[in-house]
Amino acid sequence: MSSDYGFRTTLNVPFDTAIEQTTAALKAEGFGILTEIDVKNTLKQKLDVDFQRYTILGACNPPLAHKALQSEHEIGLLLPCNVIVYEAGDNKTTVSIVDPLLMLDVAGSDALHDVATEAKTRLTRVLDALKNS
Repeated sequence: MSSDYGFRTTLNVPFDTAIEQTTAALKAEGFGILTEIDVKNTLKQKLDVDFQRYTILGACNPPLAHKALQSEHEIGLLLPCNVIVYEAGDNKTTVSIVDPLLMLDVAGSDALHDVATEAKTRLTRVLDALKNS
């Protein structure tokens, strides 16, 4: 299943397990987690509202990020690749990954297109690994 700006899957595992599996699958494709935003906690602290468990992972593949930054300094505005993990109910968790082609093609650079294509290939394998786990 996909949205206009990413692709996703729903796993039949609890939230914490999905975070662990997603982080491991990203690592297997050369991505590290630079940022981790706990949206539920942030909304509770800042707005005193309740929200489902929802985490934004800022994933980065250093060689790809380096190549992109060498081509276009301002591309840092679109990095890292965001991956969201959220509770989908009944012991199900959704993992959604931004489409790097859509993010990096904004710059209109052939060199960035190649980087985005490589990132999308790797992130698609991450999603495939999660579906098969």
